[in-house]
Amino acid sequence: MRFSPRSNFARTLVVLAGLLIASQIFSYLTILNYALLPSIKQFNKILAHEIEVMLDDDLLLSNGKVYHMDELLRRQLLEKLGVTMHDDDEPAMMEEFDNAASVDYLSADMSEKLGAPTEARISLESKNYVLWLESEAFSGYVMRIPLSELHQDDFQPLFFYSMFIALLVIGGGWMFIKVQNRPLAALERAAQDVGHGKFPEPLPERGASDIRAVTKAFNQMSEGIRKLEEDRALLMAGVSHDLRTPLTRIRLATEMMSPEDSYLAESMIKDTEECNEIINQFMDYLRSVQLQDMTEIDLNVVAEDVSVADGATGHDLEVSKGELVGKLDANEVAIRRAVTNLVVNAVRYGGGWVKISTGTSADRRHQWIAVEDNGPGIAADQIDTVLQPFTRGDTARGSEGTGLGLAIVKRITEQHNGTLKLNQRSQGGLRAQIVLPVAKRQPRKRR
Repeated sequence: MRFSPRSNFARTLVVLAGLLIASQIFSYLTILNYALLPSIKQFNKILAHEIEVMLDDDLLLSNGKVYHMDELLRRQLLEKLGVTMHDDDEPAMMEEFDNAASVDYLSADMSEKLGAPTEARISLESKNYVLWLESEAFSGYVMRIPLSELHQDDFQPLFFYSMFIALLVIGGGWMFIKVQNRPLAALERAAQDVGHGKFPEPLPERGASDIRAVTKAFNQMSEGIRKLEEDRALLMAGVSHDLRTPLTRIRLATEMMSPEDSYLAESMIKDTEECNEIINQFMDYLRSVQLQDMTEIDLNVVAEDVSVADGATGHDLEVSKGELVGKLDANEVAIRRAVTNLVVNAVRYGGGWVKISTGTSADRRHQWIAVEDNGPGIAADQIDTVLQPFTRGDTARGSEGTGLGLAIVKRITEQHNGTLKLNQRSQGGLRAQIVLPVAKRQPRKRR
């Protein structure tokens, strides 16, 4: 069954308009049947008969005859109808009249019907409403008319029906919006998966026409990104193979050169090693972190391993291990590569002192690992620049490297939903900090 309006806006408009119209109709019928009709009938009865009997000495019957009623008879008849007259000799009744609420609409209507200024008031006695009239037509008296057909309980169904209608409108609107947003929620989850490097199955195209169009476009985009990732992986493998093969042949050829050409061989070997290093950095930058390679890691262990590996090269590193709270899921090889790049930069551009430290953020939602040095550091206006690929700071110009070290660290950190922070140390030098989010705690299952 297909809903006639195709767009999401039209569907929302039609349903909400229908619910609103239905609410208005039910509210009108409820008020009409439980409040207005009984009141109108009662007022018509009082105004058309009881007041006429009270004020006229002669009563015209339906057969055309005139019946004369004296004052005593009229009082007795009105008392039978429940209508009574009161004056200042009855202070209790006059007090009730004074405490009653004035009704301007009834006062104006009664003044017109009686042909004399009249004030109408309404009070509540027990569960019944009482109408009070004070008019110059019967000066010195107050008329008390009980509204026996209008009870306080008559308004309770009105309240309950109104609440039921309001809940029906809210529930219907909530259900409709939930159904309409279900494809959007699935689209949001799929977009997050793509952003994290996963490629979900194509989403089913359902819902309103505009939502189906967005879903179709997203599926095409996701498939395009997946193919680009496959092409990139194939290109990385091809470039690495095609470039390393001739470099290997050059390396073998240089090792077979005669001792007289050793100076030339050493220069060629150094160049081939530099080319291999450049290829490795390109591969590191282009390589994406696969979520299936995520495992629980310990940053203290990573810091220790990097310090030992770099210490074997003759550099003395200081390590400060902090308390790590929470579980950190990450690609250990990628994180070690990022920290190693920071250490290499610190050794290359620092003043000889390098420190690796770890810890947990104050809110216990992140773990961090930092590398510090006592070199010239990076100017504040160059921090954003040096994080771009193939860019180096002023202090690194003319030195070794391709300008990909910090860019690789930033890329790896972002692939882990983390943040790379570069700050100048107060004692001089640079502090590079990798901040990674810890895994969210799973709620305990109740037994």
